[in-house]
Amino acid sequence: MILIKKITILILLSICGLNIYSQISPGELSKAHADLEGVSNCTKCHAVGNRVTREKCLDCHKEIKANIAAKKGYHASAEVGNKDCAVCHNEHHGRNFQVVRFDKKSFDHKKTGFDLKGEHAKQDCKECHKTAFIKNSEIRKKLNTYLGLSQECLTCHADYHQGKLSSKCTNCHNFNSFKNATGFDHSKTRFPLLGEHRKVECIKCHKTEIINGKTAQKFTNLNFANCTPCHKDVHNNKFGQNCKQCHTEESFHFNKGMKAFDHDKTDFKLVGKHKIVDCKICHKTTLTAPLKHSRCSDCHLDYHKKEFASNGISPDCNICHTNDGFTPSTFTIEKHNSTKFKLEGAHLATSCTACHKKQKDWTFRNMGSRCVDCHKNEHKGFIPEKYYPNENCVVCHNEISWKKVNFDHNKTKFKLQGVHAKQNCSACHYRRNEYGIKTQQFAGKSQECSSCHIDSHYGQFAINGKTNCTRCHGFDDWHKSTFDHNTSRFKLDGKHKDVKCDECHKPIMNEKGRYIKYKFNDIACAVCHKSNPEKQN
Repeated sequence: MILIKKITILILLSICGLNIYSQISPGELSKAHADLEGVSNCTKCHAVGNRVTREKCLDCHKEIKANIAAKKGYHASAEVGNKDCAVCHNEHHGRNFQVVRFDKKSFDHKKTGFDLKGEHAKQDCKECHKTAFIKNSEIRKKLNTYLGLSQECLTCHADYHQGKLSSKCTNCHNFNSFKNATGFDHSKTRFPLLGEHRKVECIKCHKTEIINGKTAQKFTNLNFANCTPCHKDVHNNKFGQNCKQCHTEESFHFNKGMKAFDHDKTDFKLVGKHKIVDCKICHKTTLTAPLKHSRCSDCHLDYHKKEFASNGISPDCNICHTNDGFTPSTFTIEKHNSTKFKLEGAHLATSCTACHKKQKDWTFRNMGSRCVDCHKNEHKGFIPEKYYPNENCVVCHNEISWKKVNFDHNKTKFKLQGVHAKQNCSACHYRRNEYGIKTQQFAGKSQECSSCHIDSHYGQFAINGKTNCTRCHGFDDWHKSTFDHNTSRFKLDGKHKDVKCDECHKPIMNEKGRYIKYKFNDIACAVCHKSNPEKQN
C-alpha cells in the first residue's frame, strides 16, 4: 500500500511540472548527469522507496561494470570492489560539482593493476590519461575520464621499430630508459655474439634506415650468412668467402689456418716469446722468403746502442737475456761481482733499475764508483771535508745500513763521555725549526750544555752569561750532583749538616717558570728562622 502511494506521488509530481520538482529535489545534478534532471528520470538512478543502488549505476556505466566483471582496474580492487558507488560519487550538489574527486598525490596507482615504475612514476596524470590514447569510442566521448587506457606500450608510445619487432616493448626495454635495451639477449637470436663481436656497438651492425619517412634502426633481415657482408675481404676472394676456415671471432689477426704449421721443422725453432709473435711481425712481405736469424740483432734493435760493443761489434743479446723475455736478465750477482763494482750489503737487495735506469734509457758503463756518484751527499756544507776527504761516505757509513754510523768522535773537540756516548747522532746533530723542517747541525755546533739541554736552574749559576753544568754534574747521571756546599758562601756546619736540601731550597714560580731556588741574595739567619719570644723567655 505504501509503495502504491509513493508511485502515485511521483506521478502527480511529474504532472505538476518543474516548479513542484524543484521544491522537493535535493539539488541540481552535475554536468555529467544533467540529462537525468526531472522527476520522470529519478527511477533511472533511485530505486522506488530506496537510495541509489550500485546496480543502477553500473547499468549506465557499462565500461566500469565490464572491468569489475573482468576483475581488472581500480573499481575491481579490494578497496572499492564491493562498495556502493554513492559512497565515493555523490550527486545533487550543483552543475559544477565534481563527481569524480581524489587526491592525485596520495593515490596508489598500483591498485589499478598498473604499477607506475621508472619514468612513469615521474609523469603527471594528464600526460598519460589523454583522450587520444583511448581506443574505445564510447569511453572517449566522456569528459575527464581515467578509464579506457590499455597497458600496452604502443597505446601511448610511438613504435620506433614500426612493426618490425614485437609489440611487447618490455621484452627488451625497462621503465627507466627506452634507449638501453637491457632485457635483450643477443644469444637467443640466430646470431649469438662471440669473441670481438661482444665489444661492437649495436649501431655498427644495426644501421639506421628510413621507414615510412621516419628514421629507425634495422634489426631484422640482416645478412649474416658470412663475414663479408660486414667485413672487407682483404684477400680479395683469393681464399674464397669462408673466412672461418682460417679466422675466428676472437681475432682476425689470429690465423687458424697456420695453427698446424710446425715451425720447429725450420732452422729457427720457436721458443718462449717467439711462440706468441704474430707471423707478420717477422714475415713482413711473404711467409716463404728466408730470413736472417743467426743473431738477435737480425730482428731486434740493439737497445743498449753498442754500449757493450768491442771493436764496433756488440755481443749477442743471449749473453744476458733469454727467449722468455728481455726481463729478468740472466746477468747474475756473480757476474756483477766480476766487474769493478762488487755488490755488497744493501746493494745486493737493490733492483737493477735503481742504478741502471735513472733516466729513460738503461745505462751500464761510466756510471762512477763513489757513493756520491749515485747517492746525494746530504752532509755537504754541514760537515767539514777534513772528516770525510773526497766525500768518502764510508768513513762513517757502510753498505749494510746508512743508519749505522762508525765515526770516531774523539777526532773532534768534543769527546763523547757517559750518556753522550750512548746517544744516536741525530739526537744532537738534527733539529727541527719553527716550521717543523729538520736541519743538520755539525760544523760550528756549540759545546755548551745549554745549546742542547734546558737550564733547569734558569741562569742561577751563570758566570758572565754562561752556565758550566760540569761544575756540579757529570756525564753519567744528571741527578747525581758533585756540588760541595762548603765551597759556597754558606758552609754547612752544626745542625745545618742534617737538614735536607728541599727544606731550604724550595721551588718557586715567577715569570721565568717553576724552578728550585738555590741562590739567595741574603743569607742571614733571620731570612730562614723567625724570632720565637716564648723560647727566649
